[in-house]
Amino acid sequence: MAQAPGLVLGIDVGTLSARAGLFDLRGGMAGHGVGQLKLTRPQPDFVEESTEDIWQACGSAVRMALEDAGCRPEDVAGIGFDATSSLAAVDAAGRPVSLSPTGDDRWNVIVWMDHRAEEQARRLNAIPHEVLRYVGGGLSPEMELPKLLWVKENLPAIWRRAGRFLDLADYLTFRATGSEVRSLCTTVCKWTYLGHESRWARDFFEAAGLADLFLGGPGGGPRIGSDVRPMGERIGGLAADAARDLGLAPGTPVGVGIIDAHAGGLGVLGSRPDIFDGDRGPGEIERVLALIGGTSSCQMAVSREPRFISGVWGPYFSAMVPGLWLTEGGQSATGSLIDHVIADAAASEEVRKRAREGGTTVYQTLNDEIDKLRAAEPGLEPTEELHILPYFLGNRSPRADPSLRGVVSGLGLDGSPAALARRYLATVQAVAYGTRHIIEALNAAGYRIDTLLACGGGTHNPIWLREHADVTGCRIVLPRESEAVLLGSAILGAVAAGVQPGVLAAAQAMGGSEKTIDPDPARLAFHERKYKVFLRMHAQYLELRELMVPGG
Repeated sequence: MAQAPGLVLGIDVGTLSARAGLFDLRGGMAGHGVGQLKLTRPQPDFVEESTEDIWQACGSAVRMALEDAGCRPEDVAGIGFDATSSLAAVDAAGRPVSLSPTGDDRWNVIVWMDHRAEEQARRLNAIPHEVLRYVGGGLSPEMELPKLLWVKENLPAIWRRAGRFLDLADYLTFRATGSEVRSLCTTVCKWTYLGHESRWARDFFEAAGLADLFLGGPGGGPRIGSDVRPMGERIGGLAADAARDLGLAPGTPVGVGIIDAHAGGLGVLGSRPDIFDGDRGPGEIERVLALIGGTSSCQMAVSREPRFISGVWGPYFSAMVPGLWLTEGGQSATGSLIDHVIADAAASEEVRKRAREGGTTVYQTLNDEIDKLRAAEPGLEPTEELHILPYFLGNRSPRADPSLRGVVSGLGLDGSPAALARRYLATVQAVAYGTRHIIEALNAAGYRIDTLLACGGGTHNPIWLREHADVTGCRIVLPRESEAVLLGSAILGAVAAGVQPGVLAAAQAMGGSEKTIDPDPARLAFHERKYKVFLRMHAQYLELRELMVPGG
């Protein structure tokens, strides 16, 4: 039976999949679909995707969600998009333009985690300019300007041919509507747009050698975009060809897009609607942190006044919550690091076989192994002598050093599943120590964070949740809707459709909490010791690296 009109659609493009979620106006999920994405790695530190592949995956996911919900395309009131902050290029006609050293136009997306532009980031950060204050003191190679400079310097013919450079969320709304509107979220957070002044700092682009982005490409208009609007504002209706691709009705309202982590932030804010009650005082909202855990992790906090924190991205004006300043911490490798540690172990295949035979996940199989270790050694923590520094892909916050690498201390010759379980647990704990380090930097700058509003893949893992609560000392609140990133995108669709008056009202109306996890005071002393090790390992890593400098 078809649903009554009033469903809103969120489309989320992550690193490995595109997902679609249909929600009612109370935030309940009615249908869900997933399409897989392809990655290519032509060189070390290079990671690329295809907009055509991404768009096809979106279509597959939407059709699956419609079938799952048992509804018609006409029942969808509005559409919101989110995506990883990856760089896409197209020509004047909207066709893919390669950003790959291979020159293959299929690969026209530089993925967020790509680190090819570390040298360009260093040079841009040497420019004395105010915009760097609004990115925590320095641009990351994961942001778009270093990547653009790399393209200009290394692929000059492609640079001349490209008609538009877009953040991936903006590409999706462009593909959906034909409009070149850019999101206030993407441009402020990844392109140095000054949202509080509604302007580009063109003199910074001139100093960077990127001023020609404003001069017009093959299509005649500025390749960086000139129409920047708030998230969720209606761009227009779904174009006929896009409607055919997605299996939706032409003319369906489409909202300005958002970065995936920021969509997750919107999706969890409704877990604590009281933080927006003005009677509780202006500082109440500054006690909560949205923790979005996936391939990477993002830690999102908002304040009424800008807070400048070295090594932490922002402050970004209205980049997530309208009228508030966003502070964005991040860890470049979290879920991907845990997966790497598991895959890299001698016992990996045995653990995967056990998971298949038991009809469960690798993570739950390892969690069960950890429970056995605790039962066999009561009172002794399995990771007492095993420590990990989790900077395998550098550190995003608060050290802001992409050149850092990981360290493991305490390995033995044991290659059993139990040994892998210890290493897996130590990795989860290391990720949690990284989150604590970011929280401490935020609190030192005036925040008073004591509650984590958590969503993402990690929240499905009880050990991930328990360790984050115990390590940070913060209460964790889980949203009623576990797919909070999709909900965040659907919130934008509700605003675009006019069925919700604004982003904040939609977040409050469609959100809600399900469960709270409190830290265990009995584990405080153990984690205090390990956190000291975590901090000291970084200092020792720098000492060892210095010794290897010629003449050191």
